Amino acid sequence: MTLVMHIPKSHPRYQSLITREKLVEGFKLGVTAIQGLIAHGRGETFDYILGERSHDFALKAEKAAVAEMLLAKHPVVSVNGNVAVLVPKEVKKLADLTNAKIEINVFHWSKERVEKIKSYLEKFGIEALASQDAVLEGLESARRIVDSRGIYIADVVLVPLEDGDRCEILRKHGKKVIAIDLNPLSRTSQMADYSIVDNVIRAIPNMIEFAEELKNLEREELKTIVDNYNNKEILKNAILAIRDHLTKMAESI
Repeated sequence: MTLVMHIPKSHPRYQSLITREKLVEGFKLGVTAIQGLIAHGRGETFDYILGERSHDFALKAEKAAVAEMLLAKHPVVSVNGNVAVLVPKEVKKLADLTNAKIEINVFHWSKERVEKIKSYLEKFGIEALASQDAVLEGLESARRIVDSRGIYIADVVLVPLEDGDRCEILRKHGKKVIAIDLNPLSRTSQMADYSIVDNVIRAIPNMIEFAEELKNLEREELKTIVDNYNNKEILKNAILAIRDHLTKMAESI
């Protein structure tokens, strides 16, 4: 992707502005929905009040989530427009390391938009599943439209930038759900088996590092990591981190 706006790396908000520009360009290409820009802004607010870094609780969730993916028989990475333009190379690498399939699944659905996302991902060597030939029962939104080779039969689904409704339904279908959501209070975070409270542009690279570290472990070692994971504790620590960061900022004024 070629960004129209030039942003000097010396700018104090460089990474944030680059991310915004990628989403805007993605919208112009028909990959990102305009509603996705609003969703990003909401997430960025939580990133501010988390100090814009990957906390220990996020790293613990990322490591355990990768262990779960490595144990899975049919892991799937679900990709929407925002994820497609923000971390396509990283998603491919994580999927390769965990032997996961990549599937396009969007809330603001149209056949044309799905094809645009698919074509965009192909530029990065990603052959994304997008047959849209199966339905997740119990869900009314367009998220119910899935691929029979992917999410429909998956046992573990990584859902970056997710909505709570599908997260709940995926679990009702017996699937383990890994969510990446900067808001620890959201229904998505509250419903997921693994709640990664981190920015997706940091979370996926972190997960790649963990996948490279864990991929050669025995299954029993991976199971130990999973069994020792406590998602409620992760969410609790995320909320406390927000409190502590805001308190620190208030005291510094």
